[in-house]
Parts: sequence; C-alpha cells; structure tokens
Amino acid sequence: MDEKEVLLTQEGYDNLEKEVEYLKTEKRAEIAERIKVALGFGDLSENSEYDEAKNAQAANEIKIAELENKLRYAKIIDESEIDTKTVQVGNTVKLFDIEYEEELVYTIVGSTEVDLAQNRISNESPIGAALIGAKKNQIVEVEVPAGIVKYKVLSITK
Repeated sequence: MDEKEVLLTQEGYDNLEKEVEYLKTEKRAEIAERIKVALGFGDLSENSEYDEAKNAQAANEIKIAELENKLRYAKIIDESEIDTKTVQVGNTVKLFDIEYEEELVYTIVGSTEVDLAQNRISNESPIGAALIGAKKNQIVEVEVPAGIVKYKVLSITK
C-alpha cells in the first residue's frame, strides 16, 4: 500500500512525537491500571468496566499506529525554502472575500496540523488547494457546497 507523504512543520512533527510518547507511556499505564482494577471485579462476561478498558486499550493502540505512520511518512517543511512569490504550505495568506467585502487570513498547513480556531487550514481543503500556487493580486475561485467563492490574494508571508 502506497502511503501519502504527510506535510508537517518542525513544530507539528515535534508535537506528534510528544503525543506518541504520551500515548505509549502514560496513557498505556493508565489503561493497564483500569484493566487490572476491572479484573478484580470478577466475572468478565458481565464486566462492563473491563470491556470499556479493553476498548480504550484498542483505541489507544490504533491511535499510536496512526501517529507513527504519519511520522514515518512525514516531510518536514523547510522554512528556508518557503518563498512568498506563490502560495505554498507554510505561508500565511491574506485574502479579500469579493462577495462579502471582508479580509481573511489563513495559514496553509499539512492536513495533520489543521486548527480552524487559529485559521490554520489544510493544503488539501477546498480553499487551501485553490490557493496553492496563487500569486499576490490574483483572483482565486473556490468551489464550495454553496457555489463558487472568489478571493483576491492580498499578501503572502512566511
């Protein structure tokens, strides 16, 4: 199975490593303790605490495998290679929404680092994908469920 490369900033990569470490150490120990306590309740056929703990253990192991896979296929974005001539992953882009006449600012990141509360959007999202390669003052059309939205690229920064 061919895996897709995962674009990450150095900060995003470091955060994934920390999360894997937490899941492998603290979280595993916590779940193991829950299983141990649940085993003390006796009959496993009617022991919901045991079932819940085993399900949590399985979910934790799946999460560890997913994160390790992302780390394995990670491509760390070299900030020194990011330019501001065209939009690329790692750039912060100021846009003007032509229909609503308002300015928006987005940082384009890999799908693993999306954080809508901080306006960090994926390069794979409709807006992110449409912006990749755009230049300053270019009008970009984005197909969204409600139709076509037009943005003017006001600035591109690192």
